[in-house]
Amino acid sequence: MPPLYTLADSTVGAALRLGWRPVVEGLDAIPRHGGVLLAANHSSIADQLFLGSVLPRHVAFWAKSEYFTAGGPWGRLTRAVLHGLGAIPVDRSGGGAADSAFAAAVPVLRGGGVVAVFPEGTRSPDGRLYRGRTGVAHLALTAGVPVVPVGLQGTEKVQPVGSSRPRVVPITVRFGQPIDFAGRFEGVPLGRARREVTDEVMAAIQELTGQVEAGVYNERPFE
Repeated sequence: MPPLYTLADSTVGAALRLGWRPVVEGLDAIPRHGGVLLAANHSSIADQLFLGSVLPRHVAFWAKSEYFTAGGPWGRLTRAVLHGLGAIPVDRSGGGAADSAFAAAVPVLRGGGVVAVFPEGTRSPDGRLYRGRTGVAHLALTAGVPVVPVGLQGTEKVQPVGSSRPRVVPITVRFGQPIDFAGRFEGVPLGRARREVTDEVMAAIQELTGQVEAGVYNERPFE
């Protein structure tokens, strides 16, 4: 685990665990070793914080690539923090943001790391579960790693729109059983395989959260 991530877990993570006391279910479903792709519903900017705080393994999230190249004292500090946290740089310019993000994440997964992704693409505006985008399938099939579905509940109430400070509310993080797609889609057209994988993952997430399915995509494809 990167040293700064360890520090953050013992400070910020500890504060989240102590202050909110999230209920965690199915944590033993997370493999202790090897690449794992976590696929969660997305309701709040707090999702990443709570997801990372309850896992004993390092979780790699994405950060804009310009943060890794910024100049000046603040830029150097930002670079040091992101490297220390083990963040994945992604170039969001030129319209290929998602492709760049996935390409950067594949080596992390193949190297035995844990990467978290939100298949809905951006936060749900109304609490419903939106249709998953196939990036989660692209990562799982390309890197050859299992997908662990995650259901987050209560995070949307931590700091709702218009609130000036975080609220202590019940938080639940549920982990489902790993889904291994290895060898299941040999000979299946790539587009169809990715769609079927994504739909299976989203169905597993829905079982964990009980959310009403929107049946459509959320507005923005990548956040």
